[in-house]
Amino acid sequence: MFGGSSLQWFLSGVVVMITMFGTSMTGANLQFEIMTGAFERMLATPLSRSSLMIGRALKELQAAIVTLVAVPFGFALYPLHVLAGLVLLGIFGVGVGALSYELAIAARKTEWIFWVVQQSLLFPLLILSGMMLPLETGPEWMRIVSLVNPLTYIVDAERALFAGTLGDPAVLWGIVAALVTAAVGLTVGVRSIRGATI
Repeated sequence: MFGGSSLQWFLSGVVVMITMFGTSMTGANLQFEIMTGAFERMLATPLSRSSLMIGRALKELQAAIVTLVAVPFGFALYPLHVLAGLVLLGIFGVGVGALSYELAIAARKTEWIFWVVQQSLLFPLLILSGMMLPLETGPEWMRIVSLVNPLTYIVDAERALFAGTLGDPAVLWGIVAALVTAAVGLTVGVRSIRGATI
């Protein structure tokens, strides 16, 4: 059985992984909508494109449920810290989901390309974030590459928040990484949706 701190370390990684898998696959749902014609109806709605993308990405976040389920198993819940961590994941997930939408639109005529690119990017990002394996004992090149991986900063921030430490510098770097990812994702995604011609 995990001790309190081990469970927090493990659970923070699990919620980040769930977020990454869920939001990076939002483009797959869009591909289905493109095939059925639902995407064209979405383009005709009066809602802003960014609102559509944010709503679609946030529905893939199931991290809150996993966190609550872990409480009876010894997870020491710091409600405000965990809430801050989930908000941080939401912001980051919006960016990842928007980039996934952009990829789906770019690959709409050859759907298999979406999966090749998504899987080719997802697993290296997860591994190079230190979530699955500690990078401290890994090769030097992995530690260097992890410094340009935004997911590294999200993972470190979530670990600090789930451990009940709000003032850790890792939290600030996680906020920066989440905001930059969301800004880039929404900019690219909205431009792609506006220019989409099916």
